[in-house]
Amino acid sequence: MTSPLSNIRVLDMSRILAGPWAGQLLGDYGADVVKIEMPLSGDDTRHWGPPWLDGEEGGESAYFLSANRNKRSVTVNISMAAGQQVIRDLAKQADVLLENFKVGTLARYGLGPDDLFGVNPKLIYCSISAFGQSGSRSQEPGYDAMIQASAGLMSVTGAAGDADAGPQKVGVAISDIMAGMYATTAVLAALNSRVATGQGQHIDVPLYDSQVAWLANQSMNFLIGGKTPVRMGSAHPNLVPYQVFATRDGSLMLTVGNDRQFADCCAVLGAPELAQDARFSDMSHRISHREQLVALLAAKFKERDTADWLHALQDGGVPAGAVNDIAEVLTNQHAVERKLVHRMRNSQGAEIPFVRNPVEFRNTPVTYRTAPPLLGEHTREVLEQWLGYSDEQIQALQEEDVL
Repeated sequence: MTSPLSNIRVLDMSRILAGPWAGQLLGDYGADVVKIEMPLSGDDTRHWGPPWLDGEEGGESAYFLSANRNKRSVTVNISMAAGQQVIRDLAKQADVLLENFKVGTLARYGLGPDDLFGVNPKLIYCSISAFGQSGSRSQEPGYDAMIQASAGLMSVTGAAGDADAGPQKVGVAISDIMAGMYATTAVLAALNSRVATGQGQHIDVPLYDSQVAWLANQSMNFLIGGKTPVRMGSAHPNLVPYQVFATRDGSLMLTVGNDRQFADCCAVLGAPELAQDARFSDMSHRISHREQLVALLAAKFKERDTADWLHALQDGGVPAGAVNDIAEVLTNQHAVERKLVHRMRNSQGAEIPFVRNPVEFRNTPVTYRTAPPLLGEHTREVLEQWLGYSDEQIQALQEEDVL
């Protein structure tokens, strides 16, 4: 049984997270992904520990392992002319190239999109950068946290009002991850377009623009309402009640999305009269009287323990959930039932746990073929398979420190 992209070859020249995340997704869907890394040092995230796979510094970092399964590692020094030729040869055989170098860097090496279209006009060349391939900020570097800040996410993340904590970034590098997701969908769209046109194309995926795009309803609230969104803690600007409530022994997240659910929630809380109160009769009125309603509900939730409330809300058809930590999420019954955590061994026999791809295809399943690679583990293998390089050619390149 084949995977959806088993006929696709990807040259992944990216590092850190956004590009590697896209490469990993394409690999999960069956593509043959070759990760290009600098000799000796490799992807920066190989050194972003602890924790380390073997428990000691110098092993494989958990960060690197999170974004690089289903890839083969090839080391190439692209600052050398011979290394640049290796990349051209690989690009000639590839369907997709992913890169997140500073804008213009690969072009200076003769490896820009126009250069590589000359050797492979069907190539899908996807560039991920901080601020895009054009514009006054195109030369600026950028990391996830600064993008979260400068592209608006942190302005709506964190405790409400003037709380001492101030704006907060999300606890994972979500700007990088979402840029990687946009890159993945763009690559798939470009591959489909290529079927009709026979032509490849250059894709520009900026972290900043991606971050702005997925502000979603928050951006639209401003564009339509003219009011700048602010931090609201766990609350929602367009839904009430939709936030964390403290219970007698902890807390829970209540997510009421319509008037029927609100009436059901009031019934569970033993306060059905609230659903008939004119101040709370529909979502618009509840938003206008947010503070009064939240205060009334908060008092109710403090009367019972979290588990009791969650059981009662579930029975009442009211969406609510526990505020679980990651240890609970990866080990609870649902994780076991859904097989969220998988394990595979690398070439040295070390067992690597990982969170599976959430997508399930009925006919062309996601596959986990190779563990995150050791640095340069597949250099000889790929140069032989993709390019037909001889032992003598490979040895000569190694002696010249190209590989």
